[in-house]
Amino acid sequence: MSRPRPARVLTLAVFTLAGLLFWTSFQTAKGVNLRTDDSMLRLSDLIHERDASNADLDARTSELRAGNDVLADRDLAPDPAARRRMRALADAAGTGALRGPGLSVTLQDAPPDARALIPGVPEPQPDDLVIHQQDVQAVVNALWQGGAEGIRIMDQRLISTSAVRCVGNTLILQGRVYSPPYTVTAVGDPGRLREALDAAPSIRNYQRYVAAYGLGWQVERHRETDLPGYAGTVDLRYAQPVD
Repeated sequence: MSRPRPARVLTLAVFTLAGLLFWTSFQTAKGVNLRTDDSMLRLSDLIHERDASNADLDARTSELRAGNDVLADRDLAPDPAARRRMRALADAAGTGALRGPGLSVTLQDAPPDARALIPGVPEPQPDDLVIHQQDVQAVVNALWQGGAEGIRIMDQRLISTSAVRCVGNTLILQGRVYSPPYTVTAVGDPGRLREALDAAPSIRNYQRYVAAYGLGWQVERHRETDLPGYAGTVDLRYAQPVD
């Protein structure tokens, strides 16, 4: 009895493996086209969908909180001291609207085709041309250091548990997604706020990139500006040990 040739055995193995792959693909697809993206949302679509949903929820929360404030004012009308304490707590927590003088800082990416603007400076890498998390955080920290009474990033008020997070070239703040330019607005003494910005080492480092590669930096003073009250949840989420 002749022994099977290695080439025939290899050919049989290839056809067997191909058949197995076709059968596995058929069982997985169940009639669905696996090569098209129409059957599933892309990640960017999902992010925008969640962002819109979070914006709607924030608006509803703000309306409910405004209604609660009206009821609280009515119930505390006979006790002016209690009303003052409640408003002071709301201001301290950032849930109350705030109005006063202040300034805004706007950060913007450099043009994608930017080149070195200063002789002797190396040509930029992609990371040199975009706003990073530490840049936004540096502005926020400097404004608090300058005595800001309240701070808003884009259209959202910051509170003690707010966290600035960047993923790629987008900012994620309290469940919402933003793209540059980023505007940070503070209520406080404009002179002190500007001095704090100018004195911050991390912002001086950012200014070097502004000069070298054309990153955006704009400071605008306001005689009066409005900060909305924080409209999100104030519940703390934390891990608990398993018994």
